[in-house]
Amino acid sequence: MTEPETLSIEVNGFATRVWRKGSGKRLGFFAGFGGLPRWIPMLDRLAEHRTVIVPSLPGFPGGDRGHSVLDTQLDWVLAMRELVVKSDLAGADLAGSSVGASLALEVPACWPDAVRRLALIAPFGLILKKTRRRIRGRSGRTTCRALMCADPENWKRLKAMPEGANSIEWPIEQTRANEAAARIFWPLGNTGLAKRLHLVQAPTLLLWGDADKVMPPGYADRFARGIAGDTQTKTIAGAGHLAELDQPDAVAEAILAWTA
Repeated sequence: MTEPETLSIEVNGFATRVWRKGSGKRLGFFAGFGGLPRWIPMLDRLAEHRTVIVPSLPGFPGGDRGHSVLDTQLDWVLAMRELVVKSDLAGADLAGSSVGASLALEVPACWPDAVRRLALIAPFGLILKKTRRRIRGRSGRTTCRALMCADPENWKRLKAMPEGANSIEWPIEQTRANEAAARIFWPLGNTGLAKRLHLVQAPTLLLWGDADKVMPPGYADRFARGIAGDTQTKTIAGAGHLAELDQPDAVAEAILAWTA
């Protein structure tokens, strides 16, 4: 992999990182749980064919303490709008995973012309009682990396401190990402998104790892039935919740085909 260009924009008074790489039609990507402390192989696959733009979510790696001023769901939605506009993604295709997929869905629900097509990997935003019980039962006996990826080593590699990183700041940044996710998705992921799905007209691809231990693959049908635009669902074999880490080639291929 080669490193992307790193840009900076301001969102709600905080400097926010934006990665950019490749050429062709613009494709935005919003990271999943834990954010992106480093560039990942799936983004390189996308950048072989598209201009890939990756804004950091507030509070996640590269997003400083931007989550600290976001108190309501509306605050987060408006921050997403600002990220899309300032990152040159208005009218482009948007992809996202987990946390980022849920927030990406909010954009076309509120501003239909802001998104051409969506490609979403196991989005948060809906919750069923049986899922709430299952997550509670597993959270006490399963490590985060085992929950996030079919191969826990993929999560471990994402979060490993790179050579030259500040040994004090690095773990603080990773903890801050967990805090940001909790700030928007507490309790357990229900943001009321179900009430807004019918406003999403953008054609939407739903990708789900067949070994997702966080959001069961059955949730894809709930999203597909709620979204007003055309939808397609694809299961990624050998992938957990963050399918882009477990199966980068398969995920990139599906996203590129959908947004061609």
